[in-house]
Amino acid sequence: MTSDTAFARDYPDARRKFLTAAAAAGAPCEAVLHPEKGPDGGALAVDAAWLGRRDAPHVLVLLSGTHGVEGFCGSAAQIDWLRRGESDRLGNDVAVLLIHAVNPWGFAWLRRTTHENIDLNRNWVDFAAPLPANPEYDALADALLPSAWSDEARQQSAARLFAFAQERGFDTLQHAITRGQHSHPSGIFYGGAAPSWSRVTQSRLFSSYLGQAKRIVIIDYHSGLGPAGYAEPISGTAALGDAVRIFGGHVTSSDDGSSVSAPIVGDGLSAAAGLLPQAHIVPLALEFGTLPGTQVLDALRADAWLHAHGELGSDQAKAIKRQVRDAFYIDDDLWRGMVLGQSLQYTRMAIAALQR
Repeated sequence: MTSDTAFARDYPDARRKFLTAAAAAGAPCEAVLHPEKGPDGGALAVDAAWLGRRDAPHVLVLLSGTHGVEGFCGSAAQIDWLRRGESDRLGNDVAVLLIHAVNPWGFAWLRRTTHENIDLNRNWVDFAAPLPANPEYDALADALLPSAWSDEARQQSAARLFAFAQERGFDTLQHAITRGQHSHPSGIFYGGAAPSWSRVTQSRLFSSYLGQAKRIVIIDYHSGLGPAGYAEPISGTAALGDAVRIFGGHVTSSDDGSSVSAPIVGDGLSAAAGLLPQAHIVPLALEFGTLPGTQVLDALRADAWLHAHGELGSDQAKAIKRQVRDAFYIDDDLWRGMVLGQSLQYTRMAIAALQR
């Protein structure tokens, strides 16, 4: 990559590029410092940038890094939007809130999870109520996260998972693994036992910046599922009709089986309406495909094993971190171009809808 690309080498590079692009666009920024440090000992932060009238009734929200390492994709889309001068299209009644690296720790450490090992999109549940159960995950927990990451242990795990899929179906297996669980803190897709730092921070930023808004479109950038480079637009059932009217008939929903994503419990987009009851909200996840799903899952399992049982400074750790990065970011000009081109298309459609 050349130094002027919107895509970053790592989290510090992404943050520097975002803050530089925001300043050049005239966007005031607020930094919320994270309690932990990056692998280089540097500071981590969620950065919020605003363009447009602070009392604008219609707002487009762009979120990156909800799933940490997926921030390579979303950060670049935000930086490209700022650099292109797209804010000139806003008009008087539309503003844009860009929240960069919602989960900065995961971005910096090349993890999908937060520093609490929480999957942020399984964390938006009511912790005062009984937590969602996932008995299928419970039955597979030791196969998904074995105590050793040897060839023999992985073969035994694969046999267990394949036997489950043969008996119950591959869709049931995907649902069991990915919908979220609250019983295995070291496991994958862990929803936590309390609101995570990133959830609390995002909630505060939404309250601070969006309390005046009457209509809000949210685009949350993700990567790792689906055909390489294709941006699948995913919306919840409640807002599916509105999303289709804004973005077209190819919008999918994980709730009705039309999406590459299985149904999940505790995602931030579904929770947005409860945070901002005064506004009409249309949430959309843009899911950019990378590698086949089995390879992505293997990377997530390897990373969970590393942080639960491995040594972070080892050669094996370095190999696993490369594996994780490759699962969520394809270092290829074609893939990068597809990300930026499709993102530009969706942001322009969202702004056009908010202007109507």
